Amino acid sequence: MDPSLSIVFIIIGSVIALFFLLYILPVNLWFTAQLSGVKVNLLNLVLMRLRRVPPSLVVNAMITSTKAGLNITSNDIETHYLAGGHVNNVIKALISADKANIPLDFKLATAIDLAGRDVFEAVQLSVNPRVINTPPVAAVAKDGIQLIAKARVTVRANINQLVGGAGEETILARVGEGIVTTIGSAVTHKEVLENPDKISKVVLSKGLDSGTAFEILSIDIADIDIGDNIGAKLQTDQAEADLKVANAKAEERRAIAVAYEQEMIAKAQDARAKVIEAESQIPLAIAESFRSGNLGIMDYYKMQNIQADTDMRESISKPKSNSGDQK
Repeated sequence: MDPSLSIVFIIIGSVIALFFLLYILPVNLWFTAQLSGVKVNLLNLVLMRLRRVPPSLVVNAMITSTKAGLNITSNDIETHYLAGGHVNNVIKALISADKANIPLDFKLATAIDLAGRDVFEAVQLSVNPRVINTPPVAAVAKDGIQLIAKARVTVRANINQLVGGAGEETILARVGEGIVTTIGSAVTHKEVLENPDKISKVVLSKGLDSGTAFEILSIDIADIDIGDNIGAKLQTDQAEADLKVANAKAEERRAIAVAYEQEMIAKAQDARAKVIEAESQIPLAIAESFRSGNLGIMDYYKMQNIQADTDMRESISKPKSNSGDQK
């Protein structure tokens, strides 16, 4: 082999070996840590590489925390990284909390981070409160007038309850419930319109932020609009329902009366049929009386005269018709 070519291969191999050695032995990170006052072992950096933990992430986090006056070990940072946490986010949150005099230790910060919450955003929210606008909440006062209220809720994060605490949806639901209760207990809607701050005082006094990840600082009523007259609508609907019930009962009574009338007509026709049947027996009885000798001819004439006299008196007692007057 050509000696010059061998030298080239040796140089290339040396360079590759040097880069591999520098990768395994992050001397530059160790040197930077020493200059920054962070005590870290070079062997520990090598073991981090073998454990698939980026040494640069751990060293930079330790440098940042040390410069900020925090006492965090490399083992703590490595453990949180292996647990799937966001190391840089936790370090920034701890520094912000320390500068703002907010009590937050590394254990609580990592727990919040592993719980899925943005711990740095939580610290920022604790320093700078957030305003949450509630959706329109409709409620009805005792006089039946509907009021539609909108509120602005100022909250800040409660660091100690971020793990397991309820979120903004619970705050909004509780505030809406408090608004409905306060308006519903008002005698008239004018009372609410005259003193909208009454809603804020009543809602705040209920401690709606208990069990949540936030602390309610204030509740301000932004707007109150007058809605429909629910009481009048309910009375109108009730009146219409009562009218339908009354009509149904009247129709029922009318049907009963018609049925009773038809029953009486049928009974009258039945009685009339019985009378006609009885009258048809009279000629047969007279004939039988003639045959038996119980009735004579003179008796029959007298009966005919009496019947004729009765018919005449009935015709005289009846009033004359209009047609007869005209004649």
